[in-house]
Amino acid sequence: MTPLRIALLSPFPPLKGGIARFSEELRRAFEAAGCEVAPVPFRRLYPRWLMKGRSATESGYANLPDTPLALDLMNPLSWLLSARRLRASRADMLLVACWSGILAPLTAVMRRVSGLPTVVLLHNFTSHESIPGESMLKRLLVSSSDGFITLSRAVESELRSFAPASRTLSLFHPVYERQSVPPSKADARRALDLPDTAKVLLFFGYIREYKGVDTLLEAMASVARRDDSVRLVIAGEFILDPGRFREYAEQLGVTGKVDFRVGYVPAGEVATLMAAADAIVLPYRSATQSGIVSLALGHGVPVIACNAGGLGDQVEHGRTGWLVREEGAEALAAGILDFFRERVHLLLAEGITDACRRTSWREFASQAAKFLEQISLE
Repeated sequence: MTPLRIALLSPFPPLKGGIARFSEELRRAFEAAGCEVAPVPFRRLYPRWLMKGRSATESGYANLPDTPLALDLMNPLSWLLSARRLRASRADMLLVACWSGILAPLTAVMRRVSGLPTVVLLHNFTSHESIPGESMLKRLLVSSSDGFITLSRAVESELRSFAPASRTLSLFHPVYERQSVPPSKADARRALDLPDTAKVLLFFGYIREYKGVDTLLEAMASVARRDDSVRLVIAGEFILDPGRFREYAEQLGVTGKVDFRVGYVPAGEVATLMAAADAIVLPYRSATQSGIVSLALGHGVPVIACNAGGLGDQVEHGRTGWLVREEGAEALAAGILDFFRERVHLLLAEGITDACRRTSWREFASQAAKFLEQISLE
């Protein structure tokens, strides 16, 4: 039987970020499932002025190997060139990773010019930060797609509310497995200069407004009054001004309880951060799903999360973590204290192992490939 040939349009390494890593893992999983995958990578995602102060790979510039399919999101002429080359290729299907409405015009051009059946891998249907004309862009995306694969029921529900007739496959965010052997908890804490006896929380990833880091700092002030042993590490790249959060921590009197590690975290340091943590904490105000949950579970670390959007699907209360069902800093503080009081972090290994089995890349690729093949044959 002829293997399914998939053109996968997405950021790929060496670009940084969750979407790039997701797509590289998916490419490997598709190939392991017997598909042929032709990456359609980005050379540039953002204008330089917007990402001032960041390295090329952090800001969306990639020194890629010579590939005729690479495109520039800021240059529509490159869309046309890439689409024409796809039209002449052996691809059966175009799969487009989408996390913002700004990708709708690109998707429309690629589908029309390449002539390929097009499925959108929908990380988010509504952009994290509002953009002008988003409703119009959503309509364009829906009209330019033959189907959608979503990573959470929350995204599927939002899509169906907007476009009830859309053909969709609702899957999950697969678990990221460890990339290296982790250090022991004691060694990891020594490396990070954290007390051996502390209860360590980790916030990891890009720091954006919707992720609620200010709420987390408020919660830490409340936690510290009742349990002096809790420490918080905030590690990642700040899209917002980090000075704002340092000042807020000082105002709240938790400077000695919070360790800011500002900047993109290289893959080699992730295992140390994860090994040092008793739990990952996600104080998000809104979310569709989170790659950080998948990263944490793949490292065997439970997650304390606000029950926002699709996080309730990813974090199983009492099995893979602890869900805070009410909003606000006091509710989050109570959830953190309950998590440690019930010693939940010592009891979740079986639930995390089961979740990793059910949400593997192999299972994701198998189900996605069947859906893509059905559409390609119609």
